[in-house]
Amino acid sequence: MEQSAAETPQNTFSCQLCGLSTSFTYYGQKPPNTRAVVLLEECFVAKDPFSPDKEKFLVLGSTCSLCSMCVCVGPDCSLFYTKRFCIECVNKHLDQFPQQIQAELAKKKQSSKPGVS
Repeated sequence: MEQSAAETPQNTFSCQLCGLSTSFTYYGQKPPNTRAVVLLEECFVAKDPFSPDKEKFLVLGSTCSLCSMCVCVGPDCSLFYTKRFCIECVNKHLDQFPQQIQAELAKKKQSSKPGVS
């Protein structure tokens, strides 16, 4: 019998790029205890520890739609554009993304480079 991500023994989400590792409470598109919320992708979700409201949740990450690597939603690890893409696949296939996405990523790369003294 095949196990889903939510049925793994530890229920631990781990980003394969940055190493973020934390427990998750749900994997899928319809988090429990929420009204009419349907996520655009299958996600690892955790209850929001900062809110007493049971409907509040945090999206931790998902799998890359190209290589199936498990990645967090951090901007240095993945990009969501109709589907989730790890930053490695984004860089490999950058020419296939819209010009606006390419420009935003180029601007981000420029701002992350250390200054020359």
